[in-house]
Amino acid sequence: MRIRTIATTAVAAGALAALTAAPAQAAEYSSALKIRGIQYDAPGRDSNACATGNTDDEYLTIKNYSSGSTVNLKGYVVKDKAGNRFTFTANHYLQPGDYVKLRGGRGTDSDARNVVYRDNCNFMWNNDQDTIYLKKPSGAGADTHAYTKSQNDRDGNGYITYHN
Repeated sequence: MRIRTIATTAVAAGALAALTAAPAQAAEYSSALKIRGIQYDAPGRDSNACATGNTDDEYLTIKNYSSGSTVNLKGYVVKDKAGNRFTFTANHYLQPGDYVKLRGGRGTDSDARNVVYRDNCNFMWNNDQDTIYLKKPSGAGADTHAYTKSQNDRDGNGYITYHN
């Protein structure tokens, strides 16, 4: 009976050590591309009318944090918790330190202006809470962030910054 108690205690202690060794924060990926910030709530009254709405005022900023490598966004996927997704289907190169704003609505993509449009006039990000996933072309995670308006947007302007 004593042997079983010692063995059970050792297993429980090992499990507790494994649990306390894991950090309580989200996993950090080794990708050079990271989510810099999100304008999850477009200024003004939400309207997804293509011609007159403000969908293009909702955007996600993705930055290349590499010090020496250019990254092609082709094949990268951005999605939310509900499964709404956007895939970069064209070549879009980010030099080290460069960024792109992925905007809703319709427009002309431009490397010079650092903008890509989703060509979709529906809002992608929820105004109260959501999770943002940036996936590599292989499907592996590049960056992930969850937010809630009440906890992450202290000034209430609809914009949250992640990586500096």
